[in-house]
Amino acid sequence: MDSFEPKKLALIRILQILEHYTDCDHPLKHDEIVKKLESDCSITVERKAIGRNIALLQEAGYDIETTKKGSYLASRLFEDSELRLLSDSVLASQHITAQHSKELIGKIASLSNKYFKSHIKNVYSVNDWNKSENVALFYNIEIIDEAITKKCKIQFDYNKYGMDKKLHRAKWHIVSPYQMILHNQRYFLMAHQEKWRHVNYYRLDRITNISLVDDIATDIRTVDGFQNGIDYKQFSSALPYMFSDKPETITFSIDGEWMIDQIVDWFGFDFKTENKDDKIIVTVKASPSAMEYWAMQYLNNVEILSPTSLREQIITNLKSAANKYSI
Repeated sequence: MDSFEPKKLALIRILQILEHYTDCDHPLKHDEIVKKLESDCSITVERKAIGRNIALLQEAGYDIETTKKGSYLASRLFEDSELRLLSDSVLASQHITAQHSKELIGKIASLSNKYFKSHIKNVYSVNDWNKSENVALFYNIEIIDEAITKKCKIQFDYNKYGMDKKLHRAKWHIVSPYQMILHNQRYFLMAHQEKWRHVNYYRLDRITNISLVDDIATDIRTVDGFQNGIDYKQFSSALPYMFSDKPETITFSIDGEWMIDQIVDWFGFDFKTENKDDKIIVTVKASPSAMEYWAMQYLNNVEILSPTSLREQIITNLKSAANKYSI
């Protein structure tokens, strides 16, 4: 490498050294930066050139502090706490394979310095978590995003796990894709099912063999219940289990005020309460199918009051369960 090229690269390399090796607890003196340039980059510069280059980086907007102990990068695009939150989210995402999770956490850690990476222990335990085995997830996301942008349909195999704990083809679908939604630690595709003419929600980690279809997607505003477009608030309140049936007004009683915390977790703040006969009556607008599962989950503390059809379905479920356990 000639003497001219290192001078052009020195500015970039100094920034990289500050990014990788420094923070407020680990500053580098100018002599140490000179040594790093020589050992890491095979660039030889004079000590006084370090100060000039750091001044240029500061003029360019980089938050570099210089003290008696040395210079360091004082702030970054992401705080370490934010990077830890992102890496923990990847680790907890069951729809991402273990290998992809490890790679993503490594990329997130690279946005900080080497000291942060040494504290990311979860990257070493990623194989111990319950993870999807579908390596096509990120490819699925790319194809779906392209289809939404082009407003065209997609086709794919939808799979289910079998006794061998492997994905097996269940059905082939042609759909009009509208949105990808992260809900309850699962990644869903919201799409119009062309055969049955209604909106369904598909797990992205259950989709394989996806491809674009040379056909214009169905406009969501022509679908019953979506004349005004997508109501995103509905996903956190009306569809706690991502069932596709139309939300209805549902009332139920709860045993005590402590249950309000659970209701907020599942339905957000879009519900009403009233006190009646020593009971707290709650009113929400939600999917009856989802509410059936939710009420069974909180069976000892929740009683569905209306609609009658939902109450009767839960009674049927209870009778069936009693028969199974010979009660």
